[in-house]
Amino acid sequence: MVQYRSGNVAPIEEQEIKSVSHAFVVGVDIGGTNLRLALAAMDGSIVDRWAASTVGIREPHRIVQMICEGVDALLEKSSATRGDLRAMAAGAPGITDTDRGIVIATSYLMGWKDIPLRALLEAELGVPAFVDNDVNMAALGEHAAGVAKDVESFVFLAIGTGVGAGIVLKGELFRGDEWIAGEIGYMLVPGASTAPVESRQPGALEEIVGGEGIRSHWKKIWSEHGATLPQDATATQIFDRAQEHDPLARAVLGLASRTLAYAIYNLSLVLNCPLFVLGGGIGMHPAFGEAVREVVCSLNPRVQPSVLASSLGTEAQLTGAVFQAIRIAKTADSSVAIEREALTGLASSD
Repeated sequence: MVQYRSGNVAPIEEQEIKSVSHAFVVGVDIGGTNLRLALAAMDGSIVDRWAASTVGIREPHRIVQMICEGVDALLEKSSATRGDLRAMAAGAPGITDTDRGIVIATSYLMGWKDIPLRALLEAELGVPAFVDNDVNMAALGEHAAGVAKDVESFVFLAIGTGVGAGIVLKGELFRGDEWIAGEIGYMLVPGASTAPVESRQPGALEEIVGGEGIRSHWKKIWSEHGATLPQDATATQIFDRAQEHDPLARAVLGLASRTLAYAIYNLSLVLNCPLFVLGGGIGMHPAFGEAVREVVCSLNPRVQPSVLASSLGTEAQLTGAVFQAIRIAKTADSSVAIEREALTGLASSD
């Protein structure tokens, strides 16, 4: 028997068929310089993408407005409306309370503090939203469709301007009691400064392994007569030259790779994870990955985790956000189905 909701609407069965064929989710990657969105079907396939620059934009409400603009543009191109949107998930560069959807603190690139991002997104778009740290989203992406797809426990290391980790244990993200699990940029390792870190400043490990730390080391040892790169060379340029056996570049690569290898070794002793995935523009550099693997293999024959480059690259964050949005949509659909079943049961008993 076809059941109708009150009012002049289509039968429930017809509505459900339409919702399946025109159901979408949105994944969001909020960066310090770029905002990226992906519109996806419920099977995870990407329908379309949208991106915009966030250079000079720090106000949370403006970022939310840009996200809404991107969502509307994607839906319009797909001949869909906001009514076809089921859920969304966003990754932000900072410590995030996923229970309340609050970005507690972002990196020095954004400077947000206690921003109720989930509530802002849900209020504007009218669908369930989920907010997490961007590195955690990348870890979810690798677990869903990347190099860690068949691995229950692993650590994703995002190494770019800063350094962060997404920790997956027994198939679930481990965020810690105060949401700071994975903030390894502040880890103390041999050669790192032990001075207290000022608010919104890079941590000790970042000062050696992060992009700005690598550039800083290069500037310190640079000499006009001994260097084959300019003093303001980037980390990837330095690593490229290290592959060509440039002595100064190899010295910088050596310090960065040894330091990260020590961090991986320490983490593997604590977590006993079989895999570490290197992501980010610097982490995925072939020379860096190879140098890190060599050091890790030399430290302890009983502690030999695999160290692999991300197979998703810059798509890891968006991929994780899409799959998290699908999970949120399915959870919401299940709740609606349970409520509908309960209401149907009450109507039948009457």
